[in-house]
Amino acid sequence: MSAAYATFGLAPATRAGAVLADGGYQVHRDFLDFVVDGRPLLFELSDLDAVSPLASDVPPAILTEQARGLLGEAEPPLPGGRYVIYGCPECADLACGAVTAVIERDGDDYVWRDFAWQTREDVDLERDGYRGIGPFRFRGEEYRAALAALPDAGRRRVLLIGARVALLAKLAAALRTIGVGADIAHDAHGVPAEELRGYGAVAFGRGVGEAERAAVRHAFEAAGMPVAFVDALAPIVPLLVAQIEHALDRSPVEQRRLTRLTAARGEADVEVTSRCRVQLTAYRLDRLSRTHAHEVFDGVLGPGSHRIPLDARAVKGASYVVARTSGSVLVEVMR
Repeated sequence: MSAAYATFGLAPATRAGAVLADGGYQVHRDFLDFVVDGRPLLFELSDLDAVSPLASDVPPAILTEQARGLLGEAEPPLPGGRYVIYGCPECADLACGAVTAVIERDGDDYVWRDFAWQTREDVDLERDGYRGIGPFRFRGEEYRAALAALPDAGRRRVLLIGARVALLAKLAAALRTIGVGADIAHDAHGVPAEELRGYGAVAFGRGVGEAERAAVRHAFEAAGMPVAFVDALAPIVPLLVAQIEHALDRSPVEQRRLTRLTAARGEADVEVTSRCRVQLTAYRLDRLSRTHAHEVFDGVLGPGSHRIPLDARAVKGASYVVARTSGSVLVEVMR
């Protein structure tokens, strides 16, 4: 085993929720990812849709127990001293598959080794082991300090402000379906500061005037809590959900998989930092205000910038493009 040390840290990460074009949905999860040598460990696992055990929506007692396990202060949940590093974002059932590793103490150091994909209690390293990942040796002081701090993984409530109550109600219902709390209001006047601090984003409907927007911003500034503000692009619920998902993403920009999206002249330009699956969806409203959604691309892209032609029928007129990976979402107006 290599004696070289790797650095260890935690960083906010998101498994982006979505209202899908086929009527299905995927749940929003905020969690803390493991950052090894300055890079999210999840990025080393190709296009894995998974979250760490350090998720913001688990009860504090369970979160503490997960941290104790990673510190070697609790019994490993799987034979052979194995711990779940990443699991299913929907149900956390081992049968869905999980990335596991042996975590052990070596003097004052902590070692993560023998990474594998596991769907039952026993694991075959020859068949299911991750070659080329680990072992990692972490200095005990740095490792314990990161897990002891357990920074906040995110705030998952959104304040919706606008005049179209029916649309806001549909949007709130969609957000709640994917696990994001949503409240509807005309403004933030008179709302206690401690309540405002519970929101991660504020979404303005297109009919909200600049004076009303300024008053809301002032209320949050007075509460001393930075919050993301979202200006609705169009009255299309899946599009608005994507905008809000992007606003709720608290992960450092340099540690995201999807870093750029531009859309112009019938093409989309997408930039990713590691090999992953990317999905592009185009949305538009017709003259009768009916929503049309088209899946215009779904494929695995390598690191770098990629120019993707779009179906002209999907982006005619006023249209919008949403790009998704398992952990990031970007929205752009078709120019």
